[in-house]
Amino acid sequence: MTELVHRSLEANGIRMHIAEQGTGPLVLLCHGFPESWYSWRHQLPALAAAGYRAVAPDMRGYGETDRPQDIAQYTMLHMAGDMVGLLDELGVEQAVIVGHDWGAPVAWTSALMRPDRFRAVAALSVPYLPRGVVRPTEALRFQAGDSFMYMLYFQAPGVAEAELERDVRAAIRRVLYWASGEAPARHPKPRTAKFLDGMSDPDPLPAWLSEADVEFYASEFKRTGFSGGLNWYRTLDRTWELMAAYKDAKIMQPALYVAGDRDLVLLRSKAAVDHLAQNVPNVKKVVILPGCGHWTQQERPEAVNTELITFLKQVEGR
Repeated sequence: MTELVHRSLEANGIRMHIAEQGTGPLVLLCHGFPESWYSWRHQLPALAAAGYRAVAPDMRGYGETDRPQDIAQYTMLHMAGDMVGLLDELGVEQAVIVGHDWGAPVAWTSALMRPDRFRAVAALSVPYLPRGVVRPTEALRFQAGDSFMYMLYFQAPGVAEAELERDVRAAIRRVLYWASGEAPARHPKPRTAKFLDGMSDPDPLPAWLSEADVEFYASEFKRTGFSGGLNWYRTLDRTWELMAAYKDAKIMQPALYVAGDRDLVLLRSKAAVDHLAQNVPNVKKVVILPGCGHWTQQERPEAVNTELITFLKQVEGR
């Protein structure tokens, strides 16, 4: 199979849409917020050409995948279950799992909980963050102080939806630009700010982002709304409770970590990156891409493809 194919299947009790390309060992690609399978548009053909079966689902709550109404169905345990369910439905015993943004915790959690199914893990932007000693929202409030913290702003159902859905296309443009490597210096906002405050609408778009790309994302979120993706943030504390048995647990599979040096997540998680080898003892490589922002595989597709394929060949012993 050389062409890109779309189809839907049942996994973990929900209907999931996947984009699939290539044949060979399975590589599962997990996207983040506010994105879709489309964020892997540059990796699917490259992985297929390198001899892999690349599968990028619309994650739970996104795109053409089901969007459960119950917020409690968006914990990391549900997400890891979705990924195991996908492997079952695809008829594959093992895969390498790759994640970006929220997809990275899905990849780390899946590797942590099911090393028998995920033989290696690659994460973009978000490093492995072992379970902390306090609830995530408490930690975020302490870290934020009097400044705005978007993850806390996202907690109340309906608030962020109303802001983002007022003009979906403008929201997508502003968010993708603001978190990119091309954005101007970003400064703290007061706690009473809204999410989009201070985010300018780029003119023109950055070179890595086309009007067609914006249109794809905008059309998806106009149809689905943002609640599915935002519900991931609303289960931070619930996931923390459910993961108590994994406190201080290490991920032992081969791992790769890639991030941009202008990614705000990297800047906020520097300690976790510095200590990555302690928590992921078999991390093969940490790659920091100069000038790259948060949208790693979209901003630097060639570099990410090279690192991923080199890592995959190493895992496969090629």
